[in-house]
Amino acid sequence: MPDLAVSSPVTTSDKDDKGLPAMGFLDHLEELRKRIVYSAIAVALGFFACWGFRSRLIAYMQKPIVDVLHKYGLPDKLVYLNPVDPFNLNLKVAAVAGLFVSSPFVLYQLWCFISPGLYRHEKRYVLPFMASSVGLFLAGGYFGYRVVYPQALTFLIDFGKEFQPMITIEEYTQLFVSIVVGMGAIFEMPILVFFLALMGIVSAGWMWRNIRYSILGIFIVAAIITPTPDIVNMCIFAAPMVALYLLSIGIAWFVHPNQRNKRAEKNS
Repeated sequence: MPDLAVSSPVTTSDKDDKGLPAMGFLDHLEELRKRIVYSAIAVALGFFACWGFRSRLIAYMQKPIVDVLHKYGLPDKLVYLNPVDPFNLNLKVAAVAGLFVSSPFVLYQLWCFISPGLYRHEKRYVLPFMASSVGLFLAGGYFGYRVVYPQALTFLIDFGKEFQPMITIEEYTQLFVSIVVGMGAIFEMPILVFFLALMGIVSAGWMWRNIRYSILGIFIVAAIITPTPDIVNMCIFAAPMVALYLLSIGIAWFVHPNQRNKRAEKNS
């Protein structure tokens, strides 16, 4: 009676069409867990590194509202209703700063999770991926801090200028984090399209044919996430998203398998 094999090493049938060992569903989950743990450790280290600068970071965070309140001749002190709010403010500011400081390592962990599914020649995109993803995330956060947030605060304070504002630390911090981190995430759109096009899921032609619906969707998303109901701030949110979508069309055209094959045939 032949012996039944309990386990066997990876064979040709256990490999994918790229010649690499195929990963099962549990292997993917384990790899995802490992990358999340590494990223969480990096963010925690970034948090502790920024904790010592929390007073300066809080001053930067309050600058937009202080400038707007000065403009309207209003008291520029934030208030708190709960004794733990000032301490929570320090935690949140250090955590957000730690996220931006550790973003290169976190985004590298994302690359490490995705790269096993790429061909060997596609893995050379690691440096462009790191430079563009980190740059876009930081640019999005800066755009949110310097443009979107001050415009939103100006509109809100001006709209209620006949009243005495009592802006709490908790509400102000929540609005600040949602805009700054949210804009950083939105600016990653070209990176998402890069991988979708690289795998042949979307193409530049498909994105261009559906540009009207995409712009409509962008304005709907902008209307949902903008902190104010006015058209101006919605357009401020939507404008960079539309520009990023157009940039993503060019990226999709460049990395789509059809275009890569055409370039390979021309060079052969």
